Amino acid sequence: MSDHAPIVPAPSTPLRRTGWLRDFARAAGKTALDLVYPPSCLSCRAAVTEPGTLCSACWNATRFIERPYCERLGTPFAQDLGAGLLSPEAIADPPAWNRARAVAIYDEGPARALTHRLKYHDRMEVAAPMARWMARAGAELLADADALIPAPLHRWRLASRRFNQAKTLADFIGRETGLPVEAAALERVKPTSPQVGLSKVQRAENVQGAFRVSPQARPRVEGRRLVFIDDVLTSGATANAAARALLRAGAANVDTLVFARVVVAG
Repeated sequence: MSDHAPIVPAPSTPLRRTGWLRDFARAAGKTALDLVYPPSCLSCRAAVTEPGTLCSACWNATRFIERPYCERLGTPFAQDLGAGLLSPEAIADPPAWNRARAVAIYDEGPARALTHRLKYHDRMEVAAPMARWMARAGAELLADADALIPAPLHRWRLASRRFNQAKTLADFIGRETGLPVEAAALERVKPTSPQVGLSKVQRAENVQGAFRVSPQARPRVEGRRLVFIDDVLTSGATANAAARALLRAGAANVDTLVFARVVVAG
């Protein structure tokens, strides 16, 4: 038999033939959908070749956070001064969490628009791509983790918003990494005011005592290395309050992973 002879499914292997037909039908269906609904950029809706991506203009406008950055806060440095450095802010006012990582800077490029589409407009098609980028940005955190803890919403806020964007992101990251999502481990027991427009001190006061781990949930936390998942990190007040509650409940370590973070020019 020639080395280049085509391989065709044998008549006696109906499962193979069924699988081939199923794959063909799926590909044909995708092609038909693409003709009716061409893939578009997640941010500006321009045409793209693959669904769930950014166009080249939006990709280039996104300020992705890469090293060099503060190993504790994850904030980027203007220049590379060597590995393992901490920012003055991390030294002067260290957070309760161990390490924070983010995909992009919130106020540059389409990062703000993407978070708003998921958070306020229920545009679920952006959740999976955002989570994939988060899994890459936080790969070192996730490799060390035992479980994911999404930022919880107070029951009143959840009732009005209908879904928790942090849990949605955590669920996708869990599927990407195989890590369990312990959504019931951390509760938000204080109906805090929105953080928008508050100073750093006011934000910390606003979320003080907002989170708890109930006695029944302590086994989900005790001795475990946890990654706190949220969409945006601004002052760090919410992540700090959550990390303190988890550590008080016996967590071995808490890291923070978000899609975007606010970076104040120094």
